Amino acid sequence: MQNMSRLGRILILVVLCFLVGCYPPPEQYPYTKLIHTRRETLQTHLMELLPTGQKDLPAAKEEAKWLADTAYKAAAGISRINGSHFPGWSGNALINTRLQDRGLCWHYQHDMYRELRRRPLHFFRIGCCVRDKAHRSEHNCVYVAAKDGTWPHVWVLDAWLWNGRLKVSKGEELDPDDWADLPEVTDTLSQFYTEGHNWPIEHWFMVRGEDGVYSRFNTPGIERSKQFKSMNANISRGYREHPGKRTNY
Repeated sequence: MQNMSRLGRILILVVLCFLVGCYPPPEQYPYTKLIHTRRETLQTHLMELLPTGQKDLPAAKEEAKWLADTAYKAAAGISRINGSHFPGWSGNALINTRLQDRGLCWHYQHDMYRELRRRPLHFFRIGCCVRDKAHRSEHNCVYVAAKDGTWPHVWVLDAWLWNGRLKVSKGEELDPDDWADLPEVTDTLSQFYTEGHNWPIEHWFMVRGEDGVYSRFNTPGIERSKQFKSMNANISRGYREHPGKRTNY
């Protein structure tokens, strides 16, 4: 009966997702009037993180604009590449039962970090954070801080919860008992996704092996896994459909 109850909850979530349209955002989504306004709002929020002497610098405004624009565009693009048709925990249920290939919150965290590291930043930095670490409700995101800023003086970017439709939260307003900085994850990802890197958007840092265990993409033997082959197929398709581009959004 317990299994049937769990299955029933999953089916209800699936039906609700169809009703509210939880498919990946279409390509034009980040360019709609609503999201254009939200991109401008995020740019303003990011500028508020900077020290007084930098708030009026044109170069700082341009960098904040790039980060805000990229965050919304990348979140939607990542969702489409992951093939995530369900948001949040409903998507996790499908992934954990192998009905969907990819789309856990830390997948989105890694992918968003990769996309926001595509250019050298002089006024801001990208970091990783977590809610309820080591609990079943654990949730991972990225954040933007001033170059010398510290947690929680950040803006948290969540591309997972609404399936590519970016959720933005002020770090200082999050519960400090639940949320924390993740410098160890940031340090690990930064070794591969250096500022100004050229990895394609289809690249995944962690890949699930045939045994169900996730390993780094360069782990010996991981290239034989289904997910690694899926990643390479996505990369090849991206090169064909968008010659010379690495972002495709």
